[in-house]
Parts: sequence; structure tokens; C-alpha cells
Amino acid sequence: MKKQELLLGDEAVALAALHAGISGAYSYPGTPATEILEYVQSRAKEFNVTASWSANEKVAYEGAIGMSYCGKRALTSMKHVGLNVAADPFVNSGITGVDGGLVLCVADDPGMHSSQNEQDSRYLARFALIPCLEPLNQQEAYDMTREAFDLSERFKTPVMVRIVTRLAHSRAGVVTMEGRAQNALRITEDAAGYILLPSNARIQYDKLAAKQSALEEYAAKSPHNRICLDGDRKLGILCNAMAFNYVREAFPAGIPHPYVKVGCYPTPMGMIRKLVETVDEIVVVEEGYPFLEELLRGVVGVAGKAVHGKLDGRLPRTGELTPAIAARAFGIAMESAFAPTLEKLPGRPPALCPGCPHADSYRALKLAAGDFPKVPIFSDIGCYTLSFYPPYNAVDSCVDMGASIAMAIGAAHAGIHPVMCSIGDSTFGHSGMTGLLTAAYEKLPMTVFILDNGTVAMTGKQDTLLTGDALVNAVIGLGVEPEHVRVLSPLPKNLEENARIIREELAYKGLSVIIPKRDCVQAKR
Repeated sequence: MKKQELLLGDEAVALAALHAGISGAYSYPGTPATEILEYVQSRAKEFNVTASWSANEKVAYEGAIGMSYCGKRALTSMKHVGLNVAADPFVNSGITGVDGGLVLCVADDPGMHSSQNEQDSRYLARFALIPCLEPLNQQEAYDMTREAFDLSERFKTPVMVRIVTRLAHSRAGVVTMEGRAQNALRITEDAAGYILLPSNARIQYDKLAAKQSALEEYAAKSPHNRICLDGDRKLGILCNAMAFNYVREAFPAGIPHPYVKVGCYPTPMGMIRKLVETVDEIVVVEEGYPFLEELLRGVVGVAGKAVHGKLDGRLPRTGELTPAIAARAFGIAMESAFAPTLEKLPGRPPALCPGCPHADSYRALKLAAGDFPKVPIFSDIGCYTLSFYPPYNAVDSCVDMGASIAMAIGAAHAGIHPVMCSIGDSTFGHSGMTGLLTAAYEKLPMTVFILDNGTVAMTGKQDTLLTGDALVNAVIGLGVEPEHVRVLSPLPKNLEENARIIREELAYKGLSVIIPKRDCVQAKR
């Protein structure tokens, strides 16, 4: 029985996975993908599924592989930079193949609304030689995710569903269907395929390469790839799924030129060749990197055809597309509905919440650091990164998850003392522990601040795996001397005392860890 529900793009993916009969979902919080696992969690008991926040995206992806190994269907979801963390199992899962359907939903972030970069995950799907489905709206997010599990089991391969922020965080009506039962427990009959010793890996890689022609045929016939050769053939349009929405808005009376819309990869090169043969010049409009444009241009371009897009400046190389931007690519003036309002508003970057424990931690840290020559403070990904802004001006770097401790190691090797770094409790569990293990092994003179607010605050207050006594014990277990593991209460009344303790550890010519411990005010509320 069909029914209609109002869903975020993230929720459409999650509900589709539940209806597709998953037995487990795995993720690490990361905007704009966070709501996928949150939705699965909200209905986990109803559907009798596991919904696990993992220590990081690599662990999440490997959990999904393990469930697939047992014949069950699994969903893993993450943001685009999270896929960098999971790249090792992701690429290798294409080589091992899968048993139960394994679907990765990755949410890219054009325009960097909440990310360090704009990378386009289509490149990673092509790199891993796996299919990628790219929905243009919430209905397709639901339909494609259901299809992805069937596709995964048909071809014994993981399948990527690529969405973007605008789709992930907007709502629309979605027609849903009855769910299917979960797969029976069934241990793989091809265990050797999961043992990537070179002798086995060569065999598995040959199998993966052999699948490509069948996957290309599947994509060529997919209804998610669309070709229309009607209209004014002086110009042709090539676009990916989300960009197709903007192109349609640029031409409200109907697209007047031949076009190809790509929503299923491997890229349907046959359709694109037909378009090129039909038109005089091509405009490529795509949300993300110039992925299709690069394929079309190749090394020397298309003989006798002009190709326009991000690489020749017809469209901006960076940032998120809008209908107005797409319209300008065709010489159409379109006023953005929001521009007049936005132009009158001052910039309002996000800020630490009133009463945030991190504010008191950085006040004490800056007070103590003032007694020393310039002290670099390497920081990390989390709410506390906002201490970069005035009035704190407290951190000097934010590169990637877990980088703070490793960068402090490099600075210590360079001869700087004192050197400090700050990292949150969740980020420490995600990818900071290995850096601290290295620093402890080498007994490096540096001071590590692990800001323990008891939650993954920036993405919505999900559970953190290391907090309180468990965090202290983990730090000591990694080799930090217990007498140099100091726990502070970051409150205004403790400012002077906390600064005194920090000064002591900054002066120490060895490794020390300071843990300011106070609950996130939003989680407490």
C-alpha cells in the first residue's frame, strides 16, 4: 500500500533503507548526513534494526561490510569528508564484493555550509569502480535508495547514493511503498573474497573489472539517465541530477534545447555522444566539481564543438548552484528571490552559545598562554573551532578531524615549546587517539586539551563514546603519565585556578593532557 509522507531528503534515504529491509545502519555524525541515522534510530525498534553511532566513518563502513558478510542488508551514511576517513574500506569493498546489499549514502556540501571543502564524491565512486545513484529530489532519494539495495545484491557490489545539502535539508512529499522483509542470516560462501592477500585480491580485482561492462549497460538503460534531442540544436545541455532542477527553473516553459540529465553512473557515454553529435555547442551544468565536463572535454576537447561550463568560466568554479546562476549560463537574467534581503543583512557567523564550557576553557587557556612567548594552539573540528572568532581569537588551525594533536607533534619536533592543541571528546575518539599514542610513545613536550562536554554538540548532541572517567582512563591507557592528566571544571569562578594549572603543564618539558570537563549547555537544557 502506498502513502505520502513529508520528508527531508535525509529522511527519505533512511526510510527507503528501512523499507528495503536493512538489518543495520552505521554512521558518525556529520552535517549534512546526520539526520539519516537519527531517523533510523527513531524507528529502530519498530523495524527491529541496529542503528549505531560509530567511533568514526571508517568503523561505520566496516560495520556495514561485516553485516553484508552475514547476508544482511546494511546502510552506512556520512558526509563527503567522512568518506575520506572511510576510503580504505570503501575502495576495498568494491574488490571484495558484497553479499547482503551494502549502500553508502554520502552527502556532499557544495558551498561549504558546514565543511572544510566542496569535494565531489562522484570521483570516489568512479575511483572504486562502483555504481552511483544521484537523486534530483526527495522522491528519487527514496526510490533510488530502495533500488540501490537491489542493485547491490544483483551485481555483488557496494552502491553509492550521492545527495547534496540542498536536497538533504529540504522537505517534500514522498510516496512510499510497503517494506520488504530482512534477509535471512547467511554467512558468505566466498570467504576468500574478503581476504585481500595479493593472491586473492588479484582475482577479486579481475572480477570487479569484469563487472564494469554490465554496470555500464545498466546505467545506459536506467530511467534516471534521460536524453531529449528535441528543440533548438544550436545548443545542447548536459547536467547532473541536482543541476537539472536549476536548469528547469531557468526555462519554466520547458527546456528549449536538447539535453542529457545524468542520475545513474557509470556515466552514460552513449547518451552524451548522441547529444554531442546533435548540437553545435554544449553547456555543462552540474552541482559539484566539473565531473561530466572533464569527461566530455577529455584531453584535447571535442573536435568542432565548443564546451562551456565551470572550466571556461561560464559557470562559477566554486560554491553552490542556484537557479539564477544556471540561468545566467544561458544568458537569462533571473533575480534571486533572496538577494535583496541578504544584501542588507550584516554577516552573522555562528558563535559559541552563551554559557558554553568551551568559552571558559579558552579564557583560561589564553590567560595562561599570555605568560609565554607566542604559543600556537592547534585546534580541530567541533563547536570549539568557533573560538577562532572574536572575542576569543584562541586557535591557530583547523584542518581535519584529529589533526590538532598530530600537528602539535610536528611543531614539537620543529622545536617549539610550549605547544598546545585542543580537541573535543568525540573528535578525540574519532581520530585523535592515534596522535596521542604517538606523542606518548615519543614523550614529546606538548600540552593537549581534550574539551569534554559529554556530547557530539555541533551536529545535534549525539552520544559521544568517550567522556568522563572513561576518557581519563583512555588517556592514561595510551601512555600519558597520570600525574600530568589534569581535569578542570571550566567555570568563570575557577578562571584563575585553571590558568595556574595550565601554566604548570605548559612549563613541563613533557607530555601533559588537560581535560576541561563540563556538560554542553544545550545538551543539559
